[in-house]
Amino acid sequence: MGKTDLGKFQNDWFKPGSKLKIGVWYLVNLLFLKSSLNPFSGFKVALLRFFGAKVGKGVVIKPHVNIKYPWFLEIGDHVWIGENVWIDNLTKVEIQSNVCISQGAMLLTGNHNYKKPSFDLMVGSITLEEGVWIGAKSVVCPGVICSSHSVLAVGSVATHDLEPFTIYQGNPAKAVRKREISR
Repeated sequence: MGKTDLGKFQNDWFKPGSKLKIGVWYLVNLLFLKSSLNPFSGFKVALLRFFGAKVGKGVVIKPHVNIKYPWFLEIGDHVWIGENVWIDNLTKVEIQSNVCISQGAMLLTGNHNYKKPSFDLMVGSITLEEGVWIGAKSVVCPGVICSSHSVLAVGSVATHDLEPFTIYQGNPAKAVRKREISR
């Protein structure tokens, strides 16, 4: 049986951007998104757009949000991103319109191949379709699509795609009931 050897880890294939761009974004993210000094969503949206994110109208971004690489981020209209949300987007994250990501939730696009001694990096995009709600302190794992109006309940972990208009709960998240939205 083999063993993990992190000394062999290398991810030279992964090039998310120039070191200068990444460094400047790190500082901007630290000062204006991860901080409580800037409560203004409009300014945060402008910074994200400046760094290459595609962001719609009416987006609300609360304090202490951490976004890894905005140039891999697409946000639709009227999206709410709560306090302490971490969008660890090593690759594309698409958040469609009318999505709510509650406080402390994590969107994780990276993982490691535990079967290889070198613990190789693996990435997978995430899509949150129209009307999705990601509950507080929930986790969406790499490669997951949360289909239209699905709900990931508080503290749950989505390791696979979520069906439309379905509420999921637990770790790993399982379907518990249909989501019915009354008029």
